Amino acid sequence: MGRPPDPGTGRVSQTAEAAPGTARTRTRSAFWIPFAFIAVLSCLWALAGPLFSVPDENAHATKAIAQVRGEVVGATEPGKKYLVVDLPTGYHYNHSAMCYLFVPTQSAHCTASFGDGTGRNYFENWVGAYNPIYYYLVGWPSLLTDNGAVGVYAMRIASALLGALLLAWAFQSALSSFRSRWLPLGLLLVAGPMVLYLVGSVNPNGVEIAAAAALWASLLRLLERHDDRLEAAWSALPSWYLWLIVTVSSILLANARSVGPLWLVIVVAACVAIAGRRAARAFFTRGRNYVWIAVIAAGTLFAGIWTLATGGVGAQAGAGDAPLVGKGFLSGFAAMIRFTPAFLEQQLGVFGWLDTPLPWILYAVISVAIGLVVVLALTGTDRRSAIVVLSSLVAIVLIPAVVQALTIGRTGMIWQGRYGLFLFLAVPLLAAWMLSAPAGARLAFLSVRVSWVALGLAGVFSIVAFFAVMRRYVTGFGEGIGKMFHPDWQPPLGWEALVGLYALAMTGFVLWLGFSARRIAVAEDARRADRVGAR
Repeated sequence: MGRPPDPGTGRVSQTAEAAPGTARTRTRSAFWIPFAFIAVLSCLWALAGPLFSVPDENAHATKAIAQVRGEVVGATEPGKKYLVVDLPTGYHYNHSAMCYLFVPTQSAHCTASFGDGTGRNYFENWVGAYNPIYYYLVGWPSLLTDNGAVGVYAMRIASALLGALLLAWAFQSALSSFRSRWLPLGLLLVAGPMVLYLVGSVNPNGVEIAAAAALWASLLRLLERHDDRLEAAWSALPSWYLWLIVTVSSILLANARSVGPLWLVIVVAACVAIAGRRAARAFFTRGRNYVWIAVIAAGTLFAGIWTLATGGVGAQAGAGDAPLVGKGFLSGFAAMIRFTPAFLEQQLGVFGWLDTPLPWILYAVISVAIGLVVVLALTGTDRRSAIVVLSSLVAIVLIPAVVQALTIGRTGMIWQGRYGLFLFLAVPLLAAWMLSAPAGARLAFLSVRVSWVALGLAGVFSIVAFFAVMRRYVTGFGEGIGKMFHPDWQPPLGWEALVGLYALAMTGFVLWLGFSARRIAVAEDARRADRVGAR
């Protein structure tokens, strides 16, 4: 692979000459180190909550269990509102497994063990006709055991590892470049506790978000490579590898949920607009790119055909199923705008079935961390970069409002903050991206200091959020913290071990990212000095 020449001289500098071998080594660590940390953190989330404590996890888990045993779409039965899936011995479902829902003062001690023989051998499943790809990827561990609880925890871990792969690809794509000094911070803000929580559950929403993060980072890097003005954006990742990440993440995003193809179009269109006309023209006039584009198109076409063939866009909801059923676009849009603050809170971290919010001080802590990078990007870059960041802020409000308003008459008001989390995460990522570009050069001297402060805040937020969710299920919020040492309910390994391991892993992750931010800044400053000297 060629080395980047210095502009104006056409010569390869000594810094660039030494870069490729070193960069390739660092590129491998830019994948494996984040993968290890994210895998551990998301697996700890997978163990932390009782089974089915994640929204709709009972439906997604029972679909996966039935699907890997041959029941790809549930059966229609008289008198049943939803499709019915059959459950094997050891996986019979008892609704009392979710006895603690919507009662945050109550611990999870009342739960019936999943598959203990007291439940039904079927489940009325509202996701029974969903796209099968995710459920094959995470459902297979249930074939290895007849213990329902062990099987679902194993499925959570399979989902966590898949999400860790995608998020590690996002880190690798973003950090394997000379223009990445603010991105360690932006990426930790992407891999926040709400994302890790969803990734470590049996719910396609987690993989959807992780795939979107990988797509944002890899597609932007791939498009940069087509702009001949950006020698400083040279990346150690070969084009075919970036295309592999783009292709896999695009197909997973398109197939995660019925709205996936729309989300894919939005991310791709946004990346093309951010890269600019020159990069977009070169990208779409290079013939070999169309082989990869054709594969993505085929995967997206499958998603659309499946949704249309199975009626996955949803049937007409009844008046009692959700608010605003039968209302018009303006009513739905106004309601979405009114509830935007609640959706933003949910995206920062409202756990369980939206019954486990965090203390307000934690939202303030993470808002400061995100606000630092966003405000700097808005005020310390050029006009074009500020427009990109401002547009991402507008998008997290308007796109969900329009999408839900268009379907409000048929579905009612069913939106939750996690549905638009892939847009919310783009805000700190794009802010860090723009600050890392030449337009943010005048703030480069702040990158290490700001990164350490914001990384520390994000790490504290994640650790305390994990502890708060543990407390909710171990004793309930109605008891003092001291009661946790005489717990009503315990997760696998015990809450003390899980919290200790989480704090240790998150602290290690923050330290690695902080030192990475410093190393990247030193390397970029040396490269800039070398280029000036070569002139």
